[in-house]
Amino acid sequence: MPKTRLSILIEKPFAQLVDESWLRRAVELTLVCANVSSTVEVELVIAGDTTIRKLNRTYRGVDRTTDVIAFALFQSANEEAEPFIMPPDGIIHLGEIVICYPQAKRQAEEQRHTLERELALLVAHGVLHLLGYDHELPEDKKKMRALETKVLNEIETKK
Repeated sequence: MPKTRLSILIEKPFAQLVDESWLRRAVELTLVCANVSSTVEVELVIAGDTTIRKLNRTYRGVDRTTDVIAFALFQSANEEAEPFIMPPDGIIHLGEIVICYPQAKRQAEEQRHTLERELALLVAHGVLHLLGYDHELPEDKKKMRALETKVLNEIETKK
């Protein structure tokens, strides 16, 4: 399993509602499923509608709530990008993921599955974005969805 430095920040209204160990497990299993073996650092924020809407408006130009936003620090999966230079501490700083707790709850209810499953899916989705995966093109979407499904299957079998 890759070594992971994970910082988790949960906005106050949701602090008692989210299991940090579950989030950590979802991050770590996503990295394993994506064949990451390096030491990585990830920041994960669980926020409310107001925070995520503001971020979505500011950074994506979309004035509405969304479920997850990922801020990657480099483009590892882009073959045309300049090669990434390893930082002096040897830790790859992937970036930050912000998940909207109320939106995750709404989506879990719509999909008729648990909130834990929805949060795991959103964590996996965000981590994959940090690793350079995307879902704009059909073949890319298929790869990303397959990895998300693999993560969900793994996390549910290791409960």
